[in-house]
Amino acid sequence: MKFFVFTKQKLFVALGVLIACVLAVAICSSSYGQIVSTAAAERKIPIYCVEESQKRVSISFDAAWGNEQTDTLLKILDEKKVKSTFFLVGMWVDKYPESVKNIAKHGHDVGNHSDTHAHLPQLTDDGIKKELTDCNEKVKKLTGKAPTLFRPPYGDYNNNVVSVTNSIDMYCVQWDIDSLDWKDPTPEQMVERIKNNLKNGSIILMHNGAKNTPEALPKIIDAIKGEGYEIVPISRLLPKGEYYTDHEGRMHLKEDADKQEKTTKATE
Repeated sequence: MKFFVFTKQKLFVALGVLIACVLAVAICSSSYGQIVSTAAAERKIPIYCVEESQKRVSISFDAAWGNEQTDTLLKILDEKKVKSTFFLVGMWVDKYPESVKNIAKHGHDVGNHSDTHAHLPQLTDDGIKKELTDCNEKVKKLTGKAPTLFRPPYGDYNNNVVSVTNSIDMYCVQWDIDSLDWKDPTPEQMVERIKNNLKNGSIILMHNGAKNTPEALPKIIDAIKGEGYEIVPISRLLPKGEYYTDHEGRMHLKEDADKQEKTTKATE
């Protein structure tokens, strides 16, 4: 019969190994729980583009700071017979009320771009809601109509931003084509970038204060129309009804998805 003699040193080593094993199991269990929890949590995605059978797209402008080019852009849009969407910050509305009225008067969508251009994911739900409702009230006071379209400043969002937006019957709208006009590319570069990324239901991002946007805009409109697309404001691009967004942010009507599912089952 063999006898095992455990010295104090060996006992400490054995105890250390045992503790390490317990910690490893605990960490693995915790990580697994986090993975399952993350997978189970629903990620809310804004509308980046629209599932659209027709060749229709939208051009949008964000207005947060200057106003030197707004009248020029409106004139070009009128000349080209195009209606677009302007997302306005509440502070911009305060500074340029006549421009707000003029945008609406020319038949363009007036959207909401928050009240102070804050990073909304850093705010509480009440703070997010206040950013939206304060801007809405300012626009409604000038145009008689509160916006239903909202674009988060910086394109920055989380689940709370999307949920709060939807809770006050507004659409949270991003873009799938960035003109990058804010980086001051040449008009030709903007045209090529937009033209190469166009697809049915695309939403194009531009700004009312970018250096080369006025020169680029008529060329962009001509290029889009030259590809056979109709340009409509976002309010006309978005279908009415209950919807969902897929992993790419593409907006789908739920009734269309239900019909597709029934058709698929019927043919199986």
